[in-house]
Amino acid sequence: MSDLEMAATTELGARPGEVPPAAGGTPPPKTRSLAGDAWYDLRRNWIFWVAAALVVLVVLMAVAPGLFSSADPTACNTRRQYAGPSGGAILGYDFQGCDVFSRTVHGARASVLVGLFAVLLTGVIGLVFGMLAGYFGGWLDALLSRVIDVVLGIPLLLAAIVLSKRLAADRSGSGIVSVVIVLGILGWTTAARVMRSSVLAARSQDYVAAARMLGAGPLRIMWRHILPNALAPFIVVLTIALGTFIATEATLSFLNIGLRPPAISWGIDIATAGKHVREAAMPLIAPSLFLTLTVLAFIMLGDAIRDAFDPKLRR
Repeated sequence: MSDLEMAATTELGARPGEVPPAAGGTPPPKTRSLAGDAWYDLRRNWIFWVAAALVVLVVLMAVAPGLFSSADPTACNTRRQYAGPSGGAILGYDFQGCDVFSRTVHGARASVLVGLFAVLLTGVIGLVFGMLAGYFGGWLDALLSRVIDVVLGIPLLLAAIVLSKRLAADRSGSGIVSVVIVLGILGWTTAARVMRSSVLAARSQDYVAAARMLGAGPLRIMWRHILPNALAPFIVVLTIALGTFIATEATLSFLNIGLRPPAISWGIDIATAGKHVREAAMPLIAPSLFLTLTVLAFIMLGDAIRDAFDPKLRR
């Protein structure tokens, strides 16, 4: 301890290694971390709470649909065709005599599963490409960046339609795996670019240089030091991408090149109900409304988290 520090601790009555109290004997104010500041902003943002409530509701529908409807979505009877609300069927029946509300509730599971698995695949690919390009730089960065630019230049929905049409030739199964693969290999570019930018900003920090001087290898530096500080914007991008993937899956299912029966999907029900909308509108309105609210909830949640973690948007 220097003479100046020793004098300060003696004068203010603090022991060595402690933060001296402020004038008047009051303790110094506690500082918050970046995550603490973000959580402080999120708690005051009503958009975050609305989006979080909708996301929790959709996840509960996907995990435990029995909490919302006890009816079997596959128990259809044509004698109930276009029947109005009765008993447990609060939204009536469709042209096949299936419970509209039950099918809408159970349709959340396929959409959420496709979105989650596609985001996981997207996150793994984007993390690997972004970390390698941002940390090593040079020719590897140039090569991976060109790959990212090429894939990014391909329209997601158009390419998904082409690839799904090709994979749809094999009609076995419900099609969940093929849709996840299509969305994963086409939707990782934005996450990779965000991770690359975060790694470029983090690798020039003093703590990375200190870890390198202490003998830490590239893998340890990337995993223990760079990744925790570059993860926030990456998670925000994946949250927004989850809503986009759910909408894309519904579009592919609507075009009959995505999920297939026996899978219950909002896109399948929308495509089927659209042919009979003159006889009954509720089979079309219910899955369309749930799909819209789900996609909007994930996008709003991602925007709220992004605003909370962006220092430029702080008031």
